[in-house]
Amino acid sequence: MVASDDPVPWRLQLWLQSAFALAGQVTDLVASTLSAKRRSLDRQLGAILTTPSGCAVARELQAKIGRARDQLLVFLDHPGRVAVTNNGCERALRPAVVQRKVTNGYRARWSADGEAAVHTVVDTARLTGGTTFATILNTIRA
Repeated sequence: MVASDDPVPWRLQLWLQSAFALAGQVTDLVASTLSAKRRSLDRQLGAILTTPSGCAVARELQAKIGRARDQLLVFLDHPGRVAVTNNGCERALRPAVVQRKVTNGYRARWSADGEAAVHTVVDTARLTGGTTFATILNTIRA
């Protein structure tokens, strides 16, 4: 349990709110403004991560965020092209996870690899705007 008087969790929460608020504006701002806001967020995060905490949970959270720090603001480096969260990726994986649970997994590695390859080709076809069938044929021919 995090102590209510520990400033680290609250500062992290405010920082995340600022980052998500900026994510909503990312395509409307010019590159120099995004760069300045990114530097400001990065400085704020650095201060939060170096703030001493008396709570073990808060220290663990600081360590985890510190390890992922270089990945947190990537959406600002590629405005409109990189999602702020990985929710889309999680949703794309959900059908495969459900299928694996319903069938108790795969008995052979080649079966799992084959299904993963088919999903990759189909999802790539959807992303590129091509037809699924044509993309599968082109993949088999290659």
